[in-house]
Amino acid sequence: MLSRKTIEENALYWAFLVALVATMGSLYFSEVRHYIPCSLCWYQRIFMYPLTILFGVAAVRKDRGVIYYGFPLAAIGGSISLYHVLLQKLDWMKSNMPACGLIPCDTDYINWFGFVTIPVLALTAFILILIILAVYTRVTRA
Repeated sequence: MLSRKTIEENALYWAFLVALVATMGSLYFSEVRHYIPCSLCWYQRIFMYPLTILFGVAAVRKDRGVIYYGFPLAAIGGSISLYHVLLQKLDWMKSNMPACGLIPCDTDYINWFGFVTIPVLALTAFILILIILAVYTRVTRA
């Protein structure tokens, strides 16, 4: 189990690392692999990219206040990711899905292990950030 001090000193760095990996991953998929993001992917990026900068600055400054603006961004981005995952994985949602733009939102550019798609990766990152922030809040509040 991690000590309270370890969590206090490193949680914002961990959140920064998760956001950075997610940001770099999305840029890799679009700029290196040339996967064109759908509309929902763009919305997820809109919520993830600023988190990289916010957590990076907050970690260096040891700014606990980042919780108040980082948590809502991660929660909204995670909600979009969850919706996107459900659109990809549930047939009844696919059939009732409105048009999503030039690229269909149910496109699976990757499908690792039969279930890991780009929206699943984004959802995982948002959930990890939310867990890190929740634990950090609990430890620093007590």
